[in-house]
Amino acid sequence: MISLIVTGAAGGIGRETVRALSADGVEIVCVDVSGPSLDALGAEFGDLPGERRMVASRLEDADQCSKVVAQASGRISGLVHLAGLFEPDPHSIDDMGVYERAIANNLTNGYLIGNAVASAIVENSTSEGAGAMVFTSSLAFLRGSWEHVPYAAAKGGLVGMTRAMARRFAPAIRVNAIAPGSINTAMPAKLVAERGLDRVTAEIPLKRMGEASEVASVIAFLMGNGSSYITGQCIHVDGGIING
Repeated sequence: MISLIVTGAAGGIGRETVRALSADGVEIVCVDVSGPSLDALGAEFGDLPGERRMVASRLEDADQCSKVVAQASGRISGLVHLAGLFEPDPHSIDDMGVYERAIANNLTNGYLIGNAVASAIVENSTSEGAGAMVFTSSLAFLRGSWEHVPYAAAKGGLVGMTRAMARRFAPAIRVNAIAPGSINTAMPAKLVAERGLDRVTAEIPLKRMGEASEVASVIAFLMGNGSSYITGQCIHVDGGIING
């Protein structure tokens, strides 16, 4: 059996990603910080093809990430890393708490779980192109968000890490990133409420927010054979805000 690991699986994009990847009948190790949310996910998706294992973890260190990888019963062939923390930074740079949380929960956890999964893929691979990994950056990095400086820095770091890992692990593993824009999920809901939906969508060439399923479809493409000659890239899923 082929196993995939999806972090942030109980979130808006995570749920749709699990749904999209389940169509291939693989085992998905669903990772999230919330045990009850994972239980609800398992109950909702019980009739989908393949198998799903629910693992509650914060991915705080290498040991936790190794334990997540060990939950897979099949040959691990991929990772979708969606877990993250979206938090505005204070006006004072003297408070480093937001910065430290942003780096830990948006960059360090990706480095740790990425290396753990990559080691498992390389150890058990029998051919080139045996695996694929997708990391999640953000429009905040590409455009610059003055309200989310540490978050933007962490998401930019993920893109640099993606490109470096793509070179390090080639040809065994393809490594790409996505950069979602304004997506209709719980994560940006407060920001949209504060700014107003009309103001948010006015800046989007497609004049609407994206749906989680639209991001998940791009992830499924990057994880599949249709993207077999794509690695080291960051795909913008933002309705056209970044077009260069």
